[in-house]
Amino acid sequence: MAEATLSGATHPILENDYASEWMGIEVLKVDDGHATIRMTLRQEMLNGFGMAHGGMIFAFGDTAFALACNPADPQAGADTITVASGVDINFLKPAFTGQVITAVANRRAHAGRSGLYDVQIFAADPHPAAGDYTGGHTASSPAEPPAGAGPEETPGELIAEFRGRCRTISKK
Repeated sequence: MAEATLSGATHPILENDYASEWMGIEVLKVDDGHATIRMTLRQEMLNGFGMAHGGMIFAFGDTAFALACNPADPQAGADTITVASGVDINFLKPAFTGQVITAVANRRAHAGRSGLYDVQIFAADPHPAAGDYTGGHTASSPAEPPAGAGPEETPGELIAEFRGRCRTISKK
C-alpha cells in the first residue's frame, strides 16, 4: 500500500495509513525533523461553501507533522513512536477543488521526549496560464517560501499554519 501513497520518498508509518492513501498524499521529501508532502483537492474534500473542508487541511498538516516527528528508518525508533500531544491550526485563506496543496513540516525544538513542529500549508493552481503564474504570490501579499526551498520550489500561496507539539512514547 505504501507505494500507492508515496512519490519517491518512503516512510514506514504510511504502510497502514489508509486515511493518507484515500487523501492521495504524496511524500516529496523526508529528513530528520522535516517532511514535505502534497495532494490535489478533490470534490469530496470540500465543505458546503465549495472550499476545502478545514478537517481535510488539518488532516493533511497532521500527516506532514507525523512524518517529520517519526524517523523514516524503521530501526531508528524500533521501540518508540512519536504522537501529537497538542496542535493548533490557523486557517488564513481558502483552497478549492483542483488546487495542489503542499505541506512543509519543520522541527523547531526538541528536548527529551518532547518536540515542537511548524507546518506551513500552501495552495497553487495545478496548471496556471502562461505568463500569469506567480506561485500563488502577489505583490501585495507574498508568502514566504518554506525553509530550505530552492527558487524552483514555489509551493503556492500560504493558506494555513499548523503548530504541533509531540511526545515520544513506548510502542507497547
